[in-house]
Amino acid sequence: MTNPIKIGIAGLGTVGIGVVKIIQQNEKILQARTGRKIEIVAVSAKAKNKNRGVDLSKYQWESDPISLAKRKDIDIFVELIGGHKGAAKDSIVAAIDTGKDIVTANKALLAHSGQELAEKTEGKNKLLRFEAAVAGGIPVIKALTEGLAGNRLTRVVGVMNGTCNYILTRMQSSGLNYEEIFKEAEALGYLEADPTLDVGGIDAGHKLALLASIGFGTKVNFDAVELEGIGQISIDDINHAADMGFRIKLLGVAQLNGDGLEQRMSPCLVPATSPLGQLEGGTNMVMLEGDHVGQIILSGPGAGEGPTASAVMSDIIDIARGVRLPTFGQPANILKEIQPVKSNTYAPYYLRLSLSDKPGALAKVASLLGDFGISIDRMRQYAHADDHAPVLIVTHATEPKSIEKALANLPKTGVVHDKPVALRIEPL
Repeated sequence: MTNPIKIGIAGLGTVGIGVVKIIQQNEKILQARTGRKIEIVAVSAKAKNKNRGVDLSKYQWESDPISLAKRKDIDIFVELIGGHKGAAKDSIVAAIDTGKDIVTANKALLAHSGQELAEKTEGKNKLLRFEAAVAGGIPVIKALTEGLAGNRLTRVVGVMNGTCNYILTRMQSSGLNYEEIFKEAEALGYLEADPTLDVGGIDAGHKLALLASIGFGTKVNFDAVELEGIGQISIDDINHAADMGFRIKLLGVAQLNGDGLEQRMSPCLVPATSPLGQLEGGTNMVMLEGDHVGQIILSGPGAGEGPTASAVMSDIIDIARGVRLPTFGQPANILKEIQPVKSNTYAPYYLRLSLSDKPGALAKVASLLGDFGISIDRMRQYAHADDHAPVLIVTHATEPKSIEKALANLPKTGVVHDKPVALRIEPL
């Protein structure tokens, strides 16, 4: 009979306890599907005597995750501590040094140190798996590294932060402003301890950097991801976009662009009737485009105990089955160092302006846009009670740099009040 595979779990928060539950409740199923028994040998967390709702009494306890990582009686070290440095990274390095395979859900760590850890792991002929680090329960890593491995990827597009999608869709359904829904999300426990990780696009940017590395065979470069959060999105933008047939999403896009790699995470408009436009609440969605398969859409819960623990277990099961793949789909030592570039792909834009309510104001704006090669597709002006008129413009497809130049020069017209808002309308 094949020997059992033995694991140690560092971190007994929501996801760690979810993994324990799966192993305890689905023991026979797991053994049938892997041909091996999966056993938890030891666990580690900050507080030993905390009531976590599961029986941990039969597992060895390690107060230090590094000591857990070094144990000779475990085959797989499961890191669920979080954070891109400190105990999380140190314990993974210790596990690699002592010949363990690694499973982690730590997107921040991999976005910052993925190349280093992949080279170190593969140099020891061991595995570093991270399905749970991107899009929760959606098997997007497996889709890229296995199901779509025969394709040249052309684009990755997705909603990868459930908290932001909740805030934006809740604003639309409730009619409440950003600040009110932010407080609601905070009260529900949806936000990270540092909320800017969510609403600033950082969490989703980590995920995009990992998908881009796998999809395009490049070294992970989170620093090259252009980040813009959702804090500037007003309820007026939500309503005006809907009035024109769009919805606003925090959208990640990665694609090869000339000789470089474009990676951006920013609020965009998408058609309301598109799959991304219809995405509600905390759900994630990733669209993968390959040269032969066309467009693949993966959707599901992007966070939570069950979905994320399920993704962790998928990696443990693969290791138990003997599935061996490089960390990012190709050996880490052949991943390319590629030049980061800004988008130069033509697209329409949504512009929200507050104009002086006087003759010739709109003509000045239209003239300035024309000076930068931007033509107006459609325009709407909304009712107002003061001397400033809210005006919405949807442009024809234009270069991003033209929009940037126009925005910089709009104040010179003398008719634009407040800071203009410009959102890309992403072609899907």
